[in-house]
Amino acid sequence: MTITLIVLAVTIALFIWGRLRSDIVALTALVVLILSGILTPSEAFSGFSSSVVIMMTGLFVVGGAIFQTGLARAVGNRMMGMAKGNETKAFLLVMLATSAIGAFVSNTGTVALMMPIIVSMAAQGGFSSSRLLMPLAFAGSLGGMLTLIGTPPNLVISEELQKHGFPGLSFFSFLPVGIAVITIGILFLLPMSKTLIKKRKKHNGKTDGKSLDDLVEEYQVGDNLYGYSVPAKSRIIGRKVNDLELKSRYGITILEIRNEKRKALGMVRDVSQSIVSGDSIIEADDILYVVGNKNGMEQMATDYGLSREKNVTLGFYDIGLAELVVLPSSKLTNTKICESRLRENDKVNVLGIRRGRLKSGDVLLVQAQWHDLLALNNENSNWVVLGHPDETITKATLDYKAPTAALIMLLMIVLMVTGWTAPATAVLIAALLTVLTGCFRKVEDAYGTINWESVVLIAAMMPMSTALEKTGVAAMMSSSLVSTLGEMGPYALIAGIYFTTSFITMFISNTATAVLMAPVALVAAQQIHVSPYSFLMAVTLGASMCFASPFSTPPNALVMKAGHYTFIDYVRVGLPLQIIIGVAMTFLLPVFWPF
Repeated sequence: MTITLIVLAVTIALFIWGRLRSDIVALTALVVLILSGILTPSEAFSGFSSSVVIMMTGLFVVGGAIFQTGLARAVGNRMMGMAKGNETKAFLLVMLATSAIGAFVSNTGTVALMMPIIVSMAAQGGFSSSRLLMPLAFAGSLGGMLTLIGTPPNLVISEELQKHGFPGLSFFSFLPVGIAVITIGILFLLPMSKTLIKKRKKHNGKTDGKSLDDLVEEYQVGDNLYGYSVPAKSRIIGRKVNDLELKSRYGITILEIRNEKRKALGMVRDVSQSIVSGDSIIEADDILYVVGNKNGMEQMATDYGLSREKNVTLGFYDIGLAELVVLPSSKLTNTKICESRLRENDKVNVLGIRRGRLKSGDVLLVQAQWHDLLALNNENSNWVVLGHPDETITKATLDYKAPTAALIMLLMIVLMVTGWTAPATAVLIAALLTVLTGCFRKVEDAYGTINWESVVLIAAMMPMSTALEKTGVAAMMSSSLVSTLGEMGPYALIAGIYFTTSFITMFISNTATAVLMAPVALVAAQQIHVSPYSFLMAVTLGASMCFASPFSTPPNALVMKAGHYTFIDYVRVGLPLQIIIGVAMTFLLPVFWPF
């Protein structure tokens, strides 16, 4: 028992200190518990096979797909439209929407689904996402108090009541408590969330801060860009680009060929892009993106029976943009663009240049397949690639896949709500579908969305509950509760049950804590001859309203990295909220469930 308490105290101290990564601290504590013989290796590593940890990992992938397909931005824009650009309205909308979803979906799933949307919404609204992410995590837990299935501790106390001959709780028995805690949470977090805002890093104005849209606007690429679709009976089908002699006959150049196809009854849309070479063959339903002489474009369209597209924009699915700086030693120096053979040799289109003849220090805007842009980084004698194409590609959304991502997310929610399969299985199905349906460019991108620090933190801390139970620490705390507060009356006992449960949940999963404390609370109520409902509700509240540390609940850990929070941030904002809810519920629970 002594060793367990020392390890626990040192771990908390290191979390508060904040100089070491939280996952390293958690792993160190785990190793000490193994070496001291308190935990067997199988017990220590059980957290890594936990369904909660597996679900968290899968939810990172689903959230990444929501980002990658632009779905997060679309929903975020819609929410910002509803908030009318007002930060306070955005905060209230986040709290209410998350709480409502959290009533039917696990708080971990709710927060993971909402997190990319909130980040995108904050970016669109021009305010810090750190103000919203911690309230988002808390709202997921607050919403769980609205229904019987909102959080596992609710089911635990209902089962405990039935086990001892009392009527169980109905689906909406928790509704008054849920509304009360959500109201308290909103009133407290509305002003306190402002203290969570992190200072943004100032941009130094360098080119590597430019987005793809910035480059398009700066070089006015879209001003002379037109698209023409190829109907099934066009004479251009099957022709090579070189054979068409477009430059000499019409004064135009095809920059890219895009083709869109629909599968699965039109619900799955695939888009392919390719940079044009002389050997490129034009096929039916292709869309040709051309620049050059406008009259020549119309003449080409007439000659080959092409249809002009409306609302033509550059896409960045398979093709990207980058800026190249010409070096003094470059073979391009003192050559004209038409003589550079960049298209033939390096498979890039030059979209923008400061002057007709290239000089050292000139900046070229080039377009190419993403893999060809990445290959340009390996060439260091002719040019330097500005920015980081490897990072830019991850920010280029596959927006045509947004409906697919939305359907997958809806399927996951339905599976969770109906209970047709286990929540972790539902998440794994959804994560796998996002990869198989092309919501990511490649499988590595899906793995890249996982925040391994958060996953390891939760997995390494979960066995701490086993250590506390094995050494008798948890049992000692609960048994001493009744003997200490039992004679002080029912209100003192409710408060004691809530705060004891809340404290234990900081180190043990909320479900395990509820299982441990539910029989204690029921016996305590029977000993002082009152109804047990208020006491058991204090257990589920104490187990679910745990906001004072990042590892007390998976949602808290989920937002830690994205919000740039420290352990102290949770203590500073979460602990007061935890205490306020406990004090308020001490007096409100007997109103909802009289003694």
